[in-house]
Amino acid sequence: MAEASKMSKMVLEGTRVADFSWVAAGPQIGRELAVNGATVVRVESHRRPDMIRMSAPFKDGRPGWNRSAFYASVNANKYGVSIDLAKPKGKLVAQKLTKWADVILESMQPGAMANLGLGHEDCLMMNPSLIYCSTSMLGQWGPHCSFVGTGFHTNALAGFCACTGWPDSDPTMMGTQYSDYVAPWYAVLAIVAALAKRRETGKGMYIEQSQYEAGLTMMGLHLLDCAANGHIVTRMGNRDSYMCPHGVYPCREGRWVAIAVASEEQWQRFCNVLRDLPWIGDDKFRTLLARKTNEDELDGLIGEWTRDLTAEQVTTMLQDSGIPAGGVQRGQELLQDPQFKHRQHYQVLNHPEIGPHSYNSPAYRLSRTPAELKRPAPCLGEHNLYVYKELLGMSDDEIAEMVIDGTITTEVDGQQAFAGGKG
Repeated sequence: MAEASKMSKMVLEGTRVADFSWVAAGPQIGRELAVNGATVVRVESHRRPDMIRMSAPFKDGRPGWNRSAFYASVNANKYGVSIDLAKPKGKLVAQKLTKWADVILESMQPGAMANLGLGHEDCLMMNPSLIYCSTSMLGQWGPHCSFVGTGFHTNALAGFCACTGWPDSDPTMMGTQYSDYVAPWYAVLAIVAALAKRRETGKGMYIEQSQYEAGLTMMGLHLLDCAANGHIVTRMGNRDSYMCPHGVYPCREGRWVAIAVASEEQWQRFCNVLRDLPWIGDDKFRTLLARKTNEDELDGLIGEWTRDLTAEQVTTMLQDSGIPAGGVQRGQELLQDPQFKHRQHYQVLNHPEIGPHSYNSPAYRLSRTPAELKRPAPCLGEHNLYVYKELLGMSDDEIAEMVIDGTITTEVDGQQAFAGGKG
């Protein structure tokens, strides 16, 4: 029984996190800690709610402070409070949270937390065992640290846009804030390492992260190629310097399939699959160099073959022959994907306003300490009463005074953001 109990406990159970971050990269760190057992309190201001609360997609296409699937996706398992940190009582509550927490997360513009009296030096003085993690666009120091931007701007700075697009196109903005989905994992690892170190020393630590630098690690091969060979990566659409064919090809019913042939052995297998086509043995496609020289023609011929087939048919034929291929899936197809279903990747949680809503599970499995999705993302101020009373030990009178003077509320611009207010 003792072993079974040990295995059911999540790895970060008992760890307390005050999450002052916002938008995507910072909150994703807190979400990962939360699904692994940490008690995470998401701190927001009703005077300036997190901007992604008003970022699409929304439930039924109707905007609202608690209707954003984007916000929901990076804030599952957290408790949510609203507090005006500019008010004296708000600062006192923030100090209580600092003393309560094992970890503080923040992703504000450099200097913003310090201006509120919540910089890492202030907080470590109040709680010497605290792990304080700052993540920002360009880091906390340097000549450009005060630049304001989002992950889209980091895409441009880190060189992603310069190598994204067609050869004859201008630099192309990527479809998502790439660094926002790279940086959090570095920070999570650093926090876990700091917590492990604290077990030995009892001392806290300051962790400072530049999302720009984290994203840049994904350009490592191109940077090395430039440093060693003087080669600057350029826009090449879906093509690859060392694989051919390598692209996305049209199929029936408006679908597409991705195909990548990585070696001469795979090319021979590809030829065997397409052996009945008259061009497949042509000398102009016999070697990699020949195929790269005639790549436009080759892509066109492959597209003629795939166009009469479904993406599933092409994928099955090529995969069965050991050739990398896969259908280009859309949102609905991802939700119905049999592999995801088998692994129970999507977990449905019932959100107070959105209703039943699919959340991504962590993309890893811990056998002895499994992660778990328990709660949907919080509505604005949803857990005010629970956090202030049960976690911070404040009295009913103290909480009432904060409601009266506007330090805490569930309203935004006079409109009710959430009708609840308890845990």
